[in-house]
Amino acid sequence: MTKFDGEGRWTNVSCDNKKPFICYDDKFILIKENKTWEDALYYCRDHHHDLVTITNMDDQRWIQEKVKNASTPFVWMGLRYTCTLDLWFWVSDEVVRYKNWALDGQMDDCDMSGAMDTGGGHQWKKKKDTEKFNFFCSKN
Repeated sequence: MTKFDGEGRWTNVSCDNKKPFICYDDKFILIKENKTWEDALYYCRDHHHDLVTITNMDDQRWIQEKVKNASTPFVWMGLRYTCTLDLWFWVSDEVVRYKNWALDGQMDDCDMSGAMDTGGGHQWKKKKDTEKFNFFCSKN
């Protein structure tokens, strides 16, 4: 096995040596197809789990790294506005606690959903459901 020695060099060590390691679960996937918000929702539910829910800064940062590979100026998230209840909600039923709205991004209009800006600050903006963007699915 080859490992990084911490001084800028790779060294060979026996595979019998037990060492700590970091494991991560890549639970988000960028779909580089242009779809309306509703079509993106059905695609994620049919092929993966759901449109992505961002509940904390760690999820935000993880998606920010992946969003750089998008081919559209925004990517859909599982964030939706309901006129009936006058609130934003995640399609996963998570409460919207963590927020990363652009200053002009969150206006309460019917038929709007949340999308992340793929450049700059990766902030959230409301977009018409009929616009077509890449999107993020959650895997579980």
